[in-house]
Amino acid sequence: MFTGIVEELGEVTAVENLGDASRFRLRGPVVTEGAQHGDSIAVNGVCLTVVEHEGDEFTADVMAETLKRSSLGALGVGSRVNLERPTAVGSRLGGHIVQGHVDGTGQVLARTPSEHWEIVKISLPADLARYVVEKGSITVDGISLTVVDAGSDHFTVSLIPTTLDLTTLGHKQPGDPVNLEVDVVAKYVERLLAHTQPADTQGADR
Repeated sequence: MFTGIVEELGEVTAVENLGDASRFRLRGPVVTEGAQHGDSIAVNGVCLTVVEHEGDEFTADVMAETLKRSSLGALGVGSRVNLERPTAVGSRLGGHIVQGHVDGTGQVLARTPSEHWEIVKISLPADLARYVVEKGSITVDGISLTVVDAGSDHFTVSLIPTTLDLTTLGHKQPGDPVNLEVDVVAKYVERLLAHTQPADTQGADR
């Protein structure tokens, strides 16, 4: 489990096409400290497994399903990526519960700068819109953010200077893809309500 608090802005150093998958080599001195084979690291919000670790770099295999459902397939050598290690049991939950399971992708539609922050408008797939609410949580490229406005096909987030400086959202331009993960609590509530049987009202007037 992650919290959506990005630890560092890493970089893709190599991409190998494996046919039905790709192998990425990524640089991140913070997240690779003490990393072992089999550890999890979130890359732009996608939970990946460390295959190899050497120095400040690690490799991870990305299967076709993940490439299809996320924006990782658009990454190349030199691409900057948000990196986060799983949260430790007993540590502070700085963002919200993030699984690292991308639900879909959106596109940056517009950026509106102001003196102390920036409003970013992002497109929202129709099948995810019902999970996004004003002042609720959403994960964008692995970053835990609060929704400012929620529309039927878009939402906006307000970014502080720290987020702009230390994550990929400081560099994304209109048209660039971003990974989206909605609040998992909303999905579980929907599932539970769908299986709730209506109360038996027969004999209510007896």
